[in-house]
Amino acid sequence: MTASPLIRVMSFNIRYGTAPDGEHRWENRRALALARIHAFAPDLLGLQECRDDAQAEFVRSHLPAYEFYGVRREGGGDSALEMAPLLFRRAAFQLRRAGHFWLSDTPAVPGSKSWDSTFARTAVWAELLHIPTGRPLTFLNTHFDYQPAAIAEAARLLRAWLAHSGPPAPVIVTGDFNADQASPAYRLLADSEVLFDAYRLAHPGSAAEPTFHGFGAPAARQAIDWILVSGHFAVAEAAVDQTSAAGQFPSDHYPLLAVLNWKA
Repeated sequence: MTASPLIRVMSFNIRYGTAPDGEHRWENRRALALARIHAFAPDLLGLQECRDDAQAEFVRSHLPAYEFYGVRREGGGDSALEMAPLLFRRAAFQLRRAGHFWLSDTPAVPGSKSWDSTFARTAVWAELLHIPTGRPLTFLNTHFDYQPAAIAEAARLLRAWLAHSGPPAPVIVTGDFNADQASPAYRLLADSEVLFDAYRLAHPGSAAEPTFHGFGAPAARQAIDWILVSGHFAVAEAAVDQTSAAGQFPSDHYPLLAVLNWKA
C-alpha cells in the first residue's frame, strides 16, 4: 500500500514590519525569515503579525507558489493593518471556500474586540481539498490577544466555532496564542476531544520547546505558539526551528513545524 503524502505545516509569528527593533528590524531579517520558510517548504503556513503593507507584499512576491488569504484586524490606529494570514501551496491544495471572524462577542463585526482585549484580533480559515488524496480539511490561523481574559474567551469562541462547523472533520489550527500549556486556553483547545497539540503528540512526556524568545533573550522564552490537529492526523515530526545567523534572528518567535500524515 502506498503511504499518503505528508502534509508539512508551519506556524510563524514574523513580528510586524514597522516595529522599532533596531538591529532586528524587519529590513535586516526578512531574508532570513523567508529562508526559514523555504527551508521547510510548508504546504500550510500560518503567519502572525504580517502587516498589510510592504511586509505582506514582500511575503506574497517571494512565495509565488502559495495562495495568500488574510484580513486586516482593523480597530483603529496603525496596528489596524496587521493580519494573521494563512497560506497554502497551490500544488497541494484546492480552495473550496474561505472566511474569517473577529475574536469578540460580535465576531462578524470588523474591528470588534471584547474581554478587555488590547487589540482587535482575527481568525481566518479555509476549507481545502488535499489534491494528492482527494480528502478535505479545514485550516485555521489566528493570533490571540495577550490579556488573560481575552485569551480564555477567544479559546471558548474558537472551540464553539469548531463545534458549530458541522460533523467532526479534519482540522489543522496554527497560531500565536499568547498562552502556554498551563493556561485555561490550552486546556480548552489542545486537551479537547477535537484538537491535539502536534508537538506533544510527537514528543510525549517532553516539555514544550519555547517559541517566543524576544530576539535571543533567555528570560523571555515561552512556548506560546501551537499547531493543533484533529484526530484524523498522525504526527510524523514536530520541531521548533531555532536557526539564527551571526546574531540575527528571523523574528522574535521561532517557527513551529509539524509533518502530518493522514490516518487510515
